[in-house]
Amino acid sequence: MRDCVTTRGGYDRVLMAIAATFLAVSSTSALAQNDPPRNSAAELAIDAAIPLPEPANVPPPTASDFKPDTTATVSPSQAKAPEPAKPLESVAVPATDPAKTVASPPPATPATATAPDTAKDPVKAASSVPAADQPVADRLRDLMATKATKYFDRKAERAAVEKFYTGRDYAPIWTQSGSVTAAAKGVMARLRDAAADGLNPADYPVPDFTAAASTPDALAEADLKLTESMLDYARQAQSGRMHWSQVSADIQYPEHPIDPNEVLANVTGAKDASAALDSYNPPHKLYKLLKAKLAELRGGPDGAPIIIDDGEPLKYTPARGKNAPEAEAQMSDPRVPKLRAKLGITENTDDIRYDAKVAAAVRKFQESVDLKPTGVLDDRTVKALNTPKRDKQIDTVLVNMERWRWLPRDLGAPSIGDAYVILNIPDYTLKVMQRGAQVWTTRVVTGKPGQHATPLLSETMKFITVNPTWNVPPSIIYNEYLPALQQDPTVLDRMGLRLERARDGSIHISQPPGEANALGRIRFNFPNKFLVYQHDTPDKNLFARDERAFSHGCMRVQYPDQYAAVLLNITMPNERYTPERIRSMYGSSEIDLKFPTPIPVNITYQTAFVDDAGKLQFRKDVYGRDATMISILKSSRGKDLENVVAHAQPNYSRPKGPLPNAVNVSDNSFSSGSSSPNFFERLFGGGGQPTPPAPVGRPSRRVFTR
Repeated sequence: MRDCVTTRGGYDRVLMAIAATFLAVSSTSALAQNDPPRNSAAELAIDAAIPLPEPANVPPPTASDFKPDTTATVSPSQAKAPEPAKPLESVAVPATDPAKTVASPPPATPATATAPDTAKDPVKAASSVPAADQPVADRLRDLMATKATKYFDRKAERAAVEKFYTGRDYAPIWTQSGSVTAAAKGVMARLRDAAADGLNPADYPVPDFTAAASTPDALAEADLKLTESMLDYARQAQSGRMHWSQVSADIQYPEHPIDPNEVLANVTGAKDASAALDSYNPPHKLYKLLKAKLAELRGGPDGAPIIIDDGEPLKYTPARGKNAPEAEAQMSDPRVPKLRAKLGITENTDDIRYDAKVAAAVRKFQESVDLKPTGVLDDRTVKALNTPKRDKQIDTVLVNMERWRWLPRDLGAPSIGDAYVILNIPDYTLKVMQRGAQVWTTRVVTGKPGQHATPLLSETMKFITVNPTWNVPPSIIYNEYLPALQQDPTVLDRMGLRLERARDGSIHISQPPGEANALGRIRFNFPNKFLVYQHDTPDKNLFARDERAFSHGCMRVQYPDQYAAVLLNITMPNERYTPERIRSMYGSSEIDLKFPTPIPVNITYQTAFVDDAGKLQFRKDVYGRDATMISILKSSRGKDLENVVAHAQPNYSRPKGPLPNAVNVSDNSFSSGSSSPNFFERLFGGGGQPTPPAPVGRPSRRVFTR
């Protein structure tokens, strides 16, 4: 007090300051009952006579906007180290006019003072979303937060969609300002045309954006539904409408699921969204040829059956002479427009004349159904056009297109000219392909229907074995040789087979290399869990038959020496292998010839395919695979690929147990210790090959026959 009050005048000035402070605090208390608190004590004493309008589109203030401002300006005498904020009553405030203080509105602040923090709150960061789309974006955000599983029940797809929408601040994908985008039109066109690729358009519903344009809620729902349908189409186009394990236990192809992140980016960012979505269908030439034949079989653009009525034969006769009028060489009939639609003629669809183009289409159809290609629409041709057999053919083409979806997208090995082996079980043929062309082909014998069916698979052939030992699979030992030994204990000796017993009691039967070996002179090894391979055979007579399903699951090759030379020349072109060189290796000792680059082997089941002449070929459904798949496609069993459980598979443990009396067991009993070769190594040869998954599936052929 000494420094401040030294005279009566100074005392009076102190009293006046105290009074002014009291009035200011009283006014502040009165205002606090009606107005929100200010940011600092200094603001309470500031008279802002002319308020400025609040910035546009700034949301109402929240509680966080009214925290005390501890950085308020103070006088030099008050400057100290930072202290906790003091109550308003303890802050010295300059004297002001109480009337002005009470009447003053809140002070104006720059727009930046109340602008939202876009880094922390993306909802308020609307700069990337057009104003017209913001209501839809808000609704999309709500739907993804509360109902995402309704549209995307697969976890990976749900996560990808949420990430994609978040990255665009939930702006709609398929509309802009309520109008459908070009990408949406392309996607919807592809979904509506799904039947052309053997898919079911009903599985990919297309929302009605015109009706949805009335409300943001409806537009948001439509946006998610189209995204859902697009992902469903891409997944089924690439991997199939059913999983191969639903069809049979003896099928195993590499999985190649879609990446939903890639699908979203690819389709939405493409110049042609329809083509981008179509790219998930198989790229193989034979698939595309089947697709074209499917369109021919269905007839008519909508796939509805077209019935041609009976009537007099229609014939086209080329006009003779330069001046002969063409009309005189043509017949007319009201059935011709339907015939044009049935045969896929898109020109002059309403023309009733049976002209050269119609006659050529009829001739082509007659060839496809093994009728004499006369080009005349007679009773037999009309019956063939209308027969229900065509419906069965359509179903057969559909399931074959489905099986193409299971196969790897790249059938061959790029480092050796995309070379690969493809074997078609119902056609009993094997082909070696390279650079998109057939290099070599031969006939094969495949597995018997039932438990000995040849499995469908894709593996890599790593080496071939000249003069192989045949190690009899356990299933044949159990099911055939041991029962045969009960009848005749000498049967194995007479067949040249050797029986051994391990220390653990398991039984092993083998046949040494030689001319009479069940595998012939060459075995082609592509190690797989089904224990099957391709090989030579001493039984050459079966190759002359049209239907050749006689083996225990392995594939017998008609000309193995040529096959071996072709494969070796692909992988080692400088070695110049010939069939004669291969035959010169025949003897009593195994020889492994390893490939520097493994060759992919694809075992397929094509009951419908287009041959080199462009004709649609059908083969007998020897294993009943078509019937099973048609049943699944016409039911709801193929909907959920995620919950499929593969069928139980056969047990291929080592056979154990007592042997019949008088059976000779080799004195050189083999050990079952860890250093001895396992059954897989015995079957395919050592060769330093890794052991694949637990061996289950199909055995090789047998020697003994009842």
